[in-house]
Amino acid sequence: MKPFIIGVAGGSGSGKSKVTEQIIHAVGAEKVTVFIQDNFYLDRSHLTPEERSRVNFDHPSAFDWTLMTKLLDDLANGVPVEMPQYDFTTHTRLAATKTV
Repeated sequence: MKPFIIGVAGGSGSGKSKVTEQIIHAVGAEKVTVFIQDNFYLDRSHLTPEERSRVNFDHPSAFDWTLMTKLLDDLANGVPVEMPQYDFTTHTRLAATKTV
């Protein structure tokens, strides 16, 4: 079966995680890759901590859409990807990635 994408969107506290858990339960964890948009925040390591604290992380410009689109395309075509990981404490992208 060709991979397909189910998008789950909504504001903070809207139940995205709950819906995702229900999808995983319905089809089986081995058949699901959870693609978390938060992992695609742009790396802010070049900014001081004070400057990072002023970034509007709710604005679309806060995300690396190019990388996100490429990885979604690869996943949809059955190609494993290196998923970035984001550190919310420092507002920077971690060097480590997760293979999915």
